[in-house]
Amino acid sequence: MKMPSVIGAALAAVAFTVALPGVAQGTGEAITPNFDHAIPNIPGRSLTAVVVDYAPGGASPPYKHAKSAFIYAYVVSGSIESQVNNGPKLVYHAGESFVEEPGAIHRVSRNASNTRPAKLLAVFVVDTDDKPLTSPAE
Repeated sequence: MKMPSVIGAALAAVAFTVALPGVAQGTGEAITPNFDHAIPNIPGRSLTAVVVDYAPGGASPPYKHAKSAFIYAYVVSGSIESQVNNGPKLVYHAGESFVEEPGAIHRVSRNASNTRPAKLLAVFVVDTDDKPLTSPAE
């Protein structure tokens, strides 16, 4: 199998296992796989990235990530309102970032603007077999 085919197959698999519940339940969001690769010097761990595009006023329903997932989130464009666990609701602007600790519940994840789109890059460091990466919050 050629390398581009392997990468394409891996990205297709990520599309099904990484998608946030908002794909079916949220409004105005689109999740696109960006990267997925085992970390060679940390057996059993992987680095996975997705891009979340929010339409104006778009939002995700509350969700939690896989128990092993440490997440770095970077706002590519626009502004994102976020609340993790019982922390404060904060607005992050393009160029700003935040982290989510393993086991955290993401109570609010939405575009802070009702008139402009927003884009977020979410990078997961996770146990390779810890799936799904995202599920509805209880």
